[in-house]
Order: sequence, then structure tokens, then C-alpha cells
Amino acid sequence: MSDPVLELSGIEKGYNHGQPNEIRVLRGIDLKVEPGEVVALVAPSGAGKSTLLHIAGLLDTPDHGLVRIAGEDMTGRPDRRRTAVRRDSVGFVYQFHHLLPEFSALENVVLPQLANGASQSEAEAQARTLLDSVGVADRAEHRPAALSGGEQQRVAFCRAMANAPKLLLADEPTGNLDPETSDRVFGALLTLVRETGLGALVATHNLALAARMDRQVTLDQGALTA
Repeated sequence: MSDPVLELSGIEKGYNHGQPNEIRVLRGIDLKVEPGEVVALVAPSGAGKSTLLHIAGLLDTPDHGLVRIAGEDMTGRPDRRRTAVRRDSVGFVYQFHHLLPEFSALENVVLPQLANGASQSEAEAQARTLLDSVGVADRAEHRPAALSGGEQQRVAFCRAMANAPKLLLADEPTGNLDPETSDRVFGALLTLVRETGLGALVATHNLALAARMDRQVTLDQGALTA
């Protein structure tokens, strides 16, 4: 049996640590995401979902608790190793696409692969396959400014998937889109996840989208409930 792609155990996080006005954001969070599983993280604004995603993606460290990525305990690991695991095993998608404006859609998906050691031909082939899978292959040579919001976000999904991560973390990935476009874009995300078999943790306040995922967990007052 394979390891969970993400395992959080006893995660605690606060700010102004040890001070009288300390704010406890996360309180004993336990969560597993299995390969091929899409988990909805439902939380209102300000509940700490972005903090939880940053800890899961090794962009932040907890005050207490363990983070395992594909079975590897990242507690106390040096920055070089954390960076390598984040680059090789984790993909990120945000509410805003953050595509590089001076590069085409194709180039935005190629660049992370080149940085990870792929050849130009390998990277372009992978990028075209990904863009085709979400229905924007015909927009490959266009820069982000020439793409619609939904097209931009689908390209952002492809960029996150470019290096074949084991874990995808998405923070309100359709929150900036109208309902019809949101539905179409989220369908593209599910297609990518199902075809590759990675695990995904998707933060959203959209209950209709959350209902389409394998299961839901709710973050409320720092605690996680199924």
C-alpha cells in the first residue's frame, strides 16, 4: 500500500508566539490525502486555510506537529531538501493565475520543467499534452493578456502539473471566475488529477464545487472536522 501523498499530524500554528496577544490559527490539525484523492478544504476567509496550505506545501513551518510528503518526514529538514521536495513533489495553484506576462502559455508551462532539468523538446511536448488535456492547446502561443480568465487559470493548472507532482495544493482556484467559467475550469482540474493519480487538497468556500470532490473537511476556529 502506497504512502499518503500528504500527512499532517498534530499541526499547531500561532502568531505572536508566547505573547499575551498570541493568535492560535491552527490547533492540532490531522489530515491525510491519498494518491488519486481530491479533498475539499472548506473554510471562511480568515480561518487559516492559506496558512494550512503553506505548511502542507513546505512554504511555512508549524510550531508543533509533523508534515510528511509522500512518506518523507519533513520535520527539521534543511532548506535545500525542503526546496527540492517542494519543487519535485508539490504543485501550487492560487486564486490569481500569476502567469509570467512576457511569456506565452506554452512557455509558462515549459519554464518550470527547464528549471528542473528537462530538455527543451521534452518540456514542450509535456506542455502541449497538458494544455491539450484542459482544452487550451489552440491558445499555446498566446500571452496571458490575450487569454480569458478561465483560459489563464487552466494554463496555471498545467504549470502546476508540469513537473508531475505527487501533491497538488489549490487555494480558491476558481474564486476569481464567474460560476459558468468556474464550473468548466474546475472540471479541467479534476480531469488532470484523475488522469495523473496525484492527490489534491483544494481550499474553497464554494460548496457546490466541494460536493464534487471525494470528501470534505472543514476548518473552523483552528480545528479540522470531517
